Amino acid sequence: AKTEECPKKLIQVIQECYRLKHNSAKRSAGAKGEGLSKNVTSEGYLDVKSEEFIKLKDRILLLERIILHTIGFELDITHPYKHLHDKLSKMIPARQLEYIDPPPGWNAGRKEHEEMKLNLLQKAMNFANDSMHTSLCLQFPPETIAYTCVYLSGQFLRMKPTDKRQWLEILEIDIEDLTSISLQIMELIADRKGLDKKGFESIQNDLKKFKENVVQQRPPPPSDRDVKRRRV
Repeated sequence: AKTEECPKKLIQVIQECYRLKHNSAKRSAGAKGEGLSKNVTSEGYLDVKSEEFIKLKDRILLLERIILHTIGFELDITHPYKHLHDKLSKMIPARQLEYIDPPPGWNAGRKEHEEMKLNLLQKAMNFANDSMHTSLCLQFPPETIAYTCVYLSGQFLRMKPTDKRQWLEILEIDIEDLTSISLQIMELIADRKGLDKKGFESIQNDLKKFKENVVQQRPPPPSDRDVKRRRV
C-alpha cells in the first residue's frame, strides 16, 4: 500500500496475502489438502497466535529493514517524466530525429515536427509507466531511464538520428545502461497483446550492433611486453 494514500497495518497485509496464497495452494492440493498449514482459520486467514504467524511477521520486519538499509532510507523517487519532456524539447527543434519511412504528406515543417514530438512523448511516457512496474528506479538515475524510453519510442515509431549519427551520441547514454533498461522493459511487456514483435527484433538487433561497435572502438588491452616495460 502507498503510505500517503492507504496505509495498512502489517497484520492486515500478512492476513490478506496469506489468504490468497492459502486459497491458491488449497486448489492445487485437491481434496486431500496435503501440504496445507494447520494454523488457518475457516476464512483462510493465518492464526495470529500461531508460531507460524509470529515467524512470518518477524521475517517481514527483518526484510523491511534490509530494504531500507539497501536504499539508504531514501524513499523520495524522482520520476523520469520531466526529463522526457526536456530531452525531446531539445532534440526535435534541433532536427536530431527523422522518420525512416516518412508518413504520407510529411513536409518536415514546424507543425509536422510538433506532431512528431507529441507522438514520441506519448510513446515514451508509456514506456516510463511500464518502468515503474520494475526496480529500474532503484538501479538507474531518472535521466537514464527517460533517455532509454525516448530510444524505445523512437524505435517503435521507426525513427532514426539525422546526419548518420547514432542514438548513443544524441542521447548521451552508456551502451550498458541503454541495453539493461531496454531489455528489462521489453521483458515486462513482451506478452502484451497487440505488441509489435518486429519492433522488439529491431531493438535487439540495434543494441547488438551498438555493443559490437563499442567493442571495436575500444583500444586493445596492453600486451605482457608493455606491462613489463611499465614495471621497469
